[in-house]
Amino acid sequence: MTVTKILEKLRWFAFIVLLSGLTGCSSEPKASDRQPDTVRNVAVSTVHQASVPDWLEATGTVRAAQTSQVSAQMMGNIVEIRVHEGEHVQRGQVLAVIDDAQPRAAMERATAAATAAQQQVAAAESDYALADSTSKRYQSLFEKKSVSPQEFDEVKARRQAALARRDMATAGQEQAKAALAQARTSLEYSRIRAPFEGVISEKKVDSGTLAAPGMPVFTIEDTRRFLLEATVDESSIHLIRLGQALPVTIEALGSDALQGKVTDIVPAADPSSRSFLVKVELAPDKRLRSGLFGRAQFPRGERSALLVPRTAVVERGQLQGVYVVGVNETADLRYVTLGKVAGQQVEVLSGLESGELLVLAPGALELGGKRVEAK
Repeated sequence: MTVTKILEKLRWFAFIVLLSGLTGCSSEPKASDRQPDTVRNVAVSTVHQASVPDWLEATGTVRAAQTSQVSAQMMGNIVEIRVHEGEHVQRGQVLAVIDDAQPRAAMERATAAATAAQQQVAAAESDYALADSTSKRYQSLFEKKSVSPQEFDEVKARRQAALARRDMATAGQEQAKAALAQARTSLEYSRIRAPFEGVISEKKVDSGTLAAPGMPVFTIEDTRRFLLEATVDESSIHLIRLGQALPVTIEALGSDALQGKVTDIVPAADPSSRSFLVKVELAPDKRLRSGLFGRAQFPRGERSALLVPRTAVVERGQLQGVYVVGVNETADLRYVTLGKVAGQQVEVLSGLESGELLVLAPGALELGGKRVEAK
């Protein structure tokens, strides 16, 4: 066999091997021909635009309707603190005690002076009574010409002098009474008392602190009434009126809204922020505390929004998404931006269009890339 024939046979053999290999590859099933998994009885719905109430949202801080800083009214060392933060106190209750040695000594001096003044008044009254009765007797004798005019004038002069001493003693007694009242008030200043019923929200000093007039010692709040102090931009202040009822959401208390009522609109705007302070009285709730963050919603008409059931939203870490069913009935997870919650529905701001088909309640099912059959 020649070399030429051997080479020709090898070419034919290689051709046959290549042809059989191609035939074998063409018989394997393609991955693209595989059918996706099917999930049946899935609740779906078409998304549509809806009219929803439009709200002006104003953020603010919860404050007690009545708050007072209780200050010292005299100088002295604080020797006793009788209350602490969070404690409920009654009006007039003693909160702290200042050293009262000096005002008590002044009180004792004023008491002694008042007693002495009272005795002086009693003596002056007695002298005047004697002089007055003597004057009356001499008046009768003078009319009968039994005494000389000089003697009668001397008796009258003694009566006038006794009357003047009595008036001076009475004035001195009034001064002593005033000094005693002042000493009593100064002694009372050594007791720092609650101005109204409420809760101690802050204690600013401890025992041993040197108090001075006007120095804050406690902050007390009336916890029976709370307000939300919210700021409203000047362009929207025309939407607000006194007595207006509105819902208020306190984030620390959950999504349920409290009923509020506008009680005050501060007439001057803040020049730095161009906003007004609006005070909204809140319905009583034992969970309310000063300093909580809140949102007041003032109605301003209606607007169009894309709403989906809250059950349709799935969480993926910090992201939210919904399953959208395409034309081939395959569900795809699409991440969306959510807005305000309205009952059992939530607004979709972006990522979804009106008219698209949505899986209503995927739950824990992983539907991405799977074919869904609606109920």
